[in-house]
Amino acid sequence: VDKDALDTQVKDRKIREAAEKARNEELANEMKQNDKILCMLEERQKNDIRNIEKAISEFQKNFQKPETRREFDLSDPQALKKDRPARLSDNDPRCTVSGMQKFMGEDLNYDQRVKFQKEQLREWFLQQQRDWKNALADKKLADELYDKNRIELDQKTMEQQRKEEETRRAVCTATKDFNRTQATELAERKKLEKYQKMKDDMDEISSLLQGDLLSENPEQAVSSFGRHRVIPDRWKGMSQDQLMAIRYSQQQQVLEKLRLKEEERQRDAEWDRQSIEAARAQLILERRRQRQNRERCQALDNINAELSQEQKSRNIYLKEEAYSNFPTDQYYAQFNTTSR
Repeated sequence: VDKDALDTQVKDRKIREAAEKARNEELANEMKQNDKILCMLEERQKNDIRNIEKAISEFQKNFQKPETRREFDLSDPQALKKDRPARLSDNDPRCTVSGMQKFMGEDLNYDQRVKFQKEQLREWFLQQQRDWKNALADKKLADELYDKNRIELDQKTMEQQRKEEETRRAVCTATKDFNRTQATELAERKKLEKYQKMKDDMDEISSLLQGDLLSENPEQAVSSFGRHRVIPDRWKGMSQDQLMAIRYSQQQQVLEKLRLKEEERQRDAEWDRQSIEAARAQLILERRRQRQNRERCQALDNINAELSQEQKSRNIYLKEEAYSNFPTDQYYAQFNTTSR
């Protein structure tokens, strides 16, 4: 066992595991930092929304009260309690429209009412201007606070990025040094391996040159299970006695094969002779059967001709006999009856 190589592999594996662990820790720190920045941004957005809503609520509470509206008198819940007679003395509130005691613009305090309305409009306008200026000032202050907070957050983010860049640069430097050391160790190890391989090759060549394989010693092919068995990868060929025995056996096999072929040829010849004789006998028998059939047909034709001739003679005789025994008077009587 190459202990140095195993120690080197263990050392390399530990270095790789340490580098992998450092890289994982760096990625984890970076993810934590990104999560922290995201949480800070979300918190800042929530605070901004909360401040804006709070400012709007304060503004509506302080400067947009219901009683400051012009149409408040239309929906004032205390309107009935605040109501006064429409006319006193000559403006008697009991004077209705049907009494035709008062027309539009003919009230006694018309001038004071108009003056009061103008003053009220002016006050409303001035109040709106002050509210608008206050709102602008609040908005400007909120924008300044927002910009200040954003600048501080950006500065913190830039500082964090700078620290991360320095950490990354240090990691890259350490990785470069580690790779350089690994390359040096690898070159040295390859050099040692090349030298060791060359030495092993020389030893193997010397062992092969001096061994039984290249010297072709026939004894090396003898199997441990018996001298009649050989080892295939060490066998160098047969001896002259073995070759002569194989040739003699082959000659015997050739002679036996020739003898078997001759016997088969004789057997085929005998079979062909018997087949020819059987075919000749079959042909003679067929010809004899055909001749007998022709003779039988000819005899049958002669018999049929004789029978036909006898039948014809008999028919003629019967006809002549019938004509000779037929009565003439009965024939004519029958003919006359048929005519009528």
